[in-house]
Amino acid sequence: MGFRENLKDELKYQDIRVKELAEKTGISKRAIDHYLAEKFTEPTAETAVKIAKELGVTVEYLVTGKNSEVPETIKPEIIDLIRDMNHLPEKDIDFVKEMVRRLTLSMDKAQ
Repeated sequence: MGFRENLKDELKYQDIRVKELAEKTGISKRAIDHYLAEKFTEPTAETAVKIAKELGVTVEYLVTGKNSEVPETIKPEIIDLIRDMNHLPEKDIDFVKEMVRRLTLSMDKAQ
């Protein structure tokens, strides 16, 4: 998949509308619509960086669908959990961290 498909998927995944992304990045809605169209040109590097930063992903991910910052040994479902957690309030993140810590301790005791 390329930039268009990955951007479309990320917007859907994060439930972000094009208008909202345009407002947050300062990129025109028309330009973003163009990047999502069947016949489109790739955005400039500067524009791709703005979009990636706002979505909380790397430019590499938007262009290739892969992220070299994430080791290949991490399961895709774990990556999805991390992405979901990234949208939680801090107190909920702390709760999840504590839950994982307790599960890990109970597994260690069982072994």
